[in-house]
Amino acid sequence: MDEHPPPDGPPAPPTLRAFVALAPPDEAKDELARALRPAYAAHPRLRWNRIEDWHITLAFLGEVPATAVPPLHAALADRAAGQPALRLGLQGGGHFDGRLLWSGVGGDLDGLHRLAAEVRALVRALGLDYRDRPLHPHLTLARARRDDPTGVPAGAAALTAFTGRPWWTPRLHLVGSSALRGPEPLRYRDLASWPLAVPPISG
Repeated sequence: MDEHPPPDGPPAPPTLRAFVALAPPDEAKDELARALRPAYAAHPRLRWNRIEDWHITLAFLGEVPATAVPPLHAALADRAAGQPALRLGLQGGGHFDGRLLWSGVGGDLDGLHRLAAEVRALVRALGLDYRDRPLHPHLTLARARRDDPTGVPAGAAALTAFTGRPWWTPRLHLVGSSALRGPEPLRYRDLASWPLAVPPISG
């Protein structure tokens, strides 16, 4: 009798959590971070996102096989080529059910929705199965902790009057992280990014 039966099948391929996004330039992030200083000081126990993780998600793909990244990379590179940059700005703040703090996005929202729809159609054409949620443009800033139930609504109130300067979206990003969850928060990184066509500055 075989004392070492064969495995049930090949090991599952490695996966990662991925999304396609736009990101504000550093100057816009710094401007928002300055507006958040009172909230940072008053509510240090909130699970604050790192500034480098601030993105406007166009399509959240969830867990995808690592083998899907090269074709997705190629398709997004083609889509970004010649894509006009969008004129956006950060403004105000809000929260989802008192648990997630966000900053709002203004500007060319029609263009943002069109780009998101095109990216999502591209993802579906590649055969990737993901939950297609309605687009609510925002930057996720922090998540609540049980020992600070008022921090998220207070942070949103602090941003009520905030209006950042407008900016052009410089790049389209494919962002990913290991799909494995542990005690530490997930850390995302750019898998790739592609420049968008920012109009020349006149004058």
